[in-house]
Amino acid sequence: MAQPDNKKFFENLSGAGKAIGVLTSGGDAQGMNAAVRAVVRMGIYVGAKVYFVHEGYQGMVDGGDNIKEASWESVSSMLQVGGTVIGSARCKEFRAREGRLKAAYNLVQRGITNLCVIGGDGSLTGANLFREEWSSLLEDLLQQGLIDSEAVQKYSALHIVGMVGSIDNDFCGTDMTIGTDSMPPEDGWEEQMCQKLSENRAGKKRLNIIIVAEGAIDSKNKPITTDHIKDLVVRCLGFDTRVTILGHVQRGGTPSAFDRILASRMGVEAVLALLETTANTPACVVSLCGNQAVRLPLMECVQMTQEVQKAMDEGKFEEAVRLRGRSFENNLNTYKLLAHRKPECELPKSSFNVAVLNVGAPAAGMNAAVRAAVRVGISEGHTMFAVSDGFEGFYKGQIKEIKWGDVGGWTGQGGSLLGTKRTLPAKHIDKIAEQMRANNINALLVIGGFEAYLGLLDLLAARGEHDALCVPMVMVPATVSNNIPGSDLSIGADTALNAITDTCDRIKQSASGTKRRVFIIETMGGYCGYLASVGGLAAGADAAYIYEEPFDIRDLQANVEHLTEKMKTSIQRGLVLRNENSNDNYTTDFIYQLYSEEGRGVFDCRKNVLGHMQQGGAPSPFDRNFGTKIAAKAMQWISKKLKESYRQGRDSCCLLGMRRRALVFQPVVQLKDQTDFVHRIPKEQWWLKLRPLMKILAKYKTSYDVSDSGQLEHVVRNRPKEADTSTL
Repeated sequence: MAQPDNKKFFENLSGAGKAIGVLTSGGDAQGMNAAVRAVVRMGIYVGAKVYFVHEGYQGMVDGGDNIKEASWESVSSMLQVGGTVIGSARCKEFRAREGRLKAAYNLVQRGITNLCVIGGDGSLTGANLFREEWSSLLEDLLQQGLIDSEAVQKYSALHIVGMVGSIDNDFCGTDMTIGTDSMPPEDGWEEQMCQKLSENRAGKKRLNIIIVAEGAIDSKNKPITTDHIKDLVVRCLGFDTRVTILGHVQRGGTPSAFDRILASRMGVEAVLALLETTANTPACVVSLCGNQAVRLPLMECVQMTQEVQKAMDEGKFEEAVRLRGRSFENNLNTYKLLAHRKPECELPKSSFNVAVLNVGAPAAGMNAAVRAAVRVGISEGHTMFAVSDGFEGFYKGQIKEIKWGDVGGWTGQGGSLLGTKRTLPAKHIDKIAEQMRANNINALLVIGGFEAYLGLLDLLAARGEHDALCVPMVMVPATVSNNIPGSDLSIGADTALNAITDTCDRIKQSASGTKRRVFIIETMGGYCGYLASVGGLAAGADAAYIYEEPFDIRDLQANVEHLTEKMKTSIQRGLVLRNENSNDNYTTDFIYQLYSEEGRGVFDCRKNVLGHMQQGGAPSPFDRNFGTKIAAKAMQWISKKLKESYRQGRDSCCLLGMRRRALVFQPVVQLKDQTDFVHRIPKEQWWLKLRPLMKILAKYKTSYDVSDSGQLEHVVRNRPKEADTSTL
């Protein structure tokens, strides 16, 4: 298969002669094992020795068998395992210099001068102190006769790169921490809560859920406990109330696809950072900003995190929110906007009607997007209309007003409660324009896939003939295929990835007794290879065949030989993914038969077509969150355009998409040149850069493009103006 031409990786980033230690510290977090796996395999791939440091800093202090060289096979089958298989422990000894002296000696004995630390702010702060003391620790070891002067010179600098592993997402400088995917109320919150519960019951809602963070406090720093809330509800309202404490259930379980991909990307980035570091390079943290990995000075992140805590302790809660960054602040504001309906007298006055519809195939998260759009629209003073069954329902007049309470409970529902069809509007423009006039529709929000994009282009082209279509229109991408030009991500794609990885996990487990078996899995996506490629990275696939990267019989044969060689040296299972339209001739059946024949005597094969199970099920937390935020932002844009009375301008028909670090509005007419309309995919797709990463972690020799790797930035300017979402 075709590979990137960039050879900078091999020319300048050799790890020969270097030793890397990897440890996890603090509490367990799903995805830690994926990060460890990526560090080990990437390190070995570039020629470095990689060591497990078992039981965190305690293992570093104790030494012995706690520090073991890792092999390629030693991280097999750990991608889908929750927690951390190399262990994590608190270590009082490491907090004292004497303990750090022991740790330094144990590292020098093995030539380890590069550390990848996966943990929270305390663990990373300890790592930085260790780095700062390193030279003096070596001098002490020299004076005690434990090492010689040659060792002092050879191992003179310790290099540190951190990855934040925390289910709390409480570290400044990154949008998301590994494990996150799986503030104080104002005075009078008790009365407001009881009033809201009472209103919900009056509206025939029979179930209410109140979520309480374990460290929740009120504006006077008084703890808010679950028992206090239960007693309050029972005393004031008499409602039957139960308390459930999730506890360590939140730390356990299989990591989501998002956590696996995030951890794998960060693990590889951490190795690259270690290879590029010099004695003058500050210790850094590999972070996620939008859809891009960045490197931030470790102590800047720690300092900002500590400032947040200080602001909280001093009761400066607005300052704490501001310090957490724009992404956190926007998330909090969006939640407040959607959770609490203002009284009618407080709503802004508006005479605008806004319609929302779903178009194309169902995608998990569509309902969360509709809920957000409806409630933000109502909060802006608009009258919201729901269109059933996409453009087909539009021209048939299936349009009705939708109110705040109508979308209650929609966030966790799969599919499309509005109904959605693939019908395009071109043949029904006259009737749609008539319905726009009849219902006085002043703006349109379309949530959907490639048909939604094509439909918006049809409506835009017909504006010259129908004045009713000269209104603000915006599209929010929602499709499991993730094939919309102008957006790196689409609502529904994460849920589909989770379906793929969960199925692959179960399929691989089915062969845990037989071993030496290769599974051929067909994914959806049309001509777009996103699900096969990124799903392959999350599931630990050995190969993923896609349309965008042409392959022939020689590539298939090479893959079979690669798997055969791996299984001769170590007993394991193989996984091969194929996008449904990757090749007309090399079908899933053909590949299955080829692998079965050529692998005979070494491994056997099984095949599975995942089909529409990738579209079903409840939306993942990521898709609920992403759908909510992007739809809310789209409605705010519509409100702005309506207030400006902006009708026929070029940017009054836009697509709102995720581009690297930011949510960006782009005129759909400008996206035409970026679109392969025949195959219904963008001409350029960012995730193709992840394919070499998948191959490296599967032990293929390939080039790796480092031109887009993270660069050292600063916490104070690590977010552009529009960045307000957390993504892959």
